[in-house]
Amino acid sequence: QVPLVESGGGLVQAGGSLRLSCAASGRTFSSYNMGWFRQAPGKEREFVAAISWSTAYADSVKGRFTISRDNAKNTVYLQMNSLKPEDTAVYYCAADTHRRAVIAVDAIQYTYWGQGTQVTVSS
Repeated sequence: QVPLVESGGGLVQAGGSLRLSCAASGRTFSSYNMGWFRQAPGKEREFVAAISWSTAYADSVKGRFTISRDNAKNTVYLQMNSLKPEDTAVYYCAADTHRRAVIAVDAIQYTYWGQGTQVTVSS
């Protein structure tokens, strides 16, 4: 088990910023691929960003969101700038414990999930 706890969500106006954090437990956190996904009401969960030896982003967030990690703190972050109303969703942190040649961007590739944190962007 890899417990994941997200924090940092909230209500922000369009154009504003938020930083999400995801704290993980486990002594091998640095070996995990970590991802952020989001799910808006009535929509399927979608990939946002991932980090392992490199990073990957959904086209809809490139240039606005930045994923990073602090292995000493077992924490992954998602800095979200220039937020838009369409970014409104529940954001989930996920851990992929497998070794992969290509960074994981599909939800099915991730084994452990946090409980989610709500991000609401008002227009």
